[in-house]
Amino acid sequence: MAKTSQVRLAVLGAGKMGGILIEALVKQGLVSPKNLFPTVAHAEAERKNLAAISVGGDNRAAAKKADVILLCVKPQVVGRVIDEIAPELNSDKLLISIAASVPADYIERRLKAEVPVIRAMPNTPSLVGAGITAISGGKHAAAKHVDLAKRLFDAVGKTVVVDEKNMDAITGLSASGPAFIYIILESLAEGGVKVGLSRELATLLAAQMTLGAAKMVVETGHHPALLKDTVTTPAGCTIDGILELEEGGLRVTLIKAVVKAAQRAKELLLTDERA
Repeated sequence: MAKTSQVRLAVLGAGKMGGILIEALVKQGLVSPKNLFPTVAHAEAERKNLAAISVGGDNRAAAKKADVILLCVKPQVVGRVIDEIAPELNSDKLLISIAASVPADYIERRLKAEVPVIRAMPNTPSLVGAGITAISGGKHAAAKHVDLAKRLFDAVGKTVVVDEKNMDAITGLSASGPAFIYIILESLAEGGVKVGLSRELATLLAAQMTLGAAKMVVETGHHPALLKDTVTTPAGCTIDGILELEEGGLRVTLIKAVVKAAQRAKELLLTDERA
C-alpha cells in the first residue's frame, strides 16, 4: 500500500466519528486534504466541521476516486451503502468499516469482488487523540492492509489488532465505556460538591484524577488492583470509601453494564439485513 500521505481516502458518512478521523489525519499530515472525499447524507452542521474540504453526497463517486474507503454509516444502512458502492470496488481498494455489529463477512458477501475489508471499532476520546481502536482483517485483508488501517487509526490514539470474534465485546467495553466513565466522574464530582467543593473545582479534580489513574495503568502496566492497594493505607480514609463502593455494588454494576452493552452490539444490525 502507498504511504498514507499519498492515499486517496473516501469517508462515507462523515459525521461525528468520521469528522474526528478526518481532522486528525489532516492535522498530522497523514492524508492530504486534496485526497479526501467525505460524504454526508444531510446535516449542514457536519459540513461546517469540514469547511476546508470539499464534501459531497455521492457515495459511489467518492468510492470511485479513493484507494481506501472508510465506512462510517449506521449499521442499519451499511447494506444499502455497500450495494451502492460495490461496482466501484475491487481487490486494489481497501474498505474499512467502523459500523458497530457488522461482521466483515457480511460486507464481503455483498461485494462483487474480493475486496480487502477491515472491521474497526474506535471510540469518542479519539477527538482529543486519546482514543483506542480495535481492528480485525477480513478474509481478503493482507498484513499490508491491516498495517495501513493501523497507521490511520494511530492518528487518534492507540490501535490494537484483534480477532474479530471479540469485536462485540470491545464495543461494549471501549466504545460504550466512556459513557460509563462520565457517569462515574460526574458522581465523584457530586461527592466533592457534597463535602464543600465548588462544582468547577470538583469536576476538574475528578477529571484529572481519572486521567491520571488511567495513565498509571497504561504506562506502568501494573494491574489495577495493585495500584488500588498503593492508595489504600491501613485504617485510612480510602478503605472506608472502597467499603461504600462494594456495599453499593459498583463493581458488579459496571461488569453488568459492559455485558449488556456487548449483547446489544450483537443486535444492532437488523435481522433482515443479515439475509
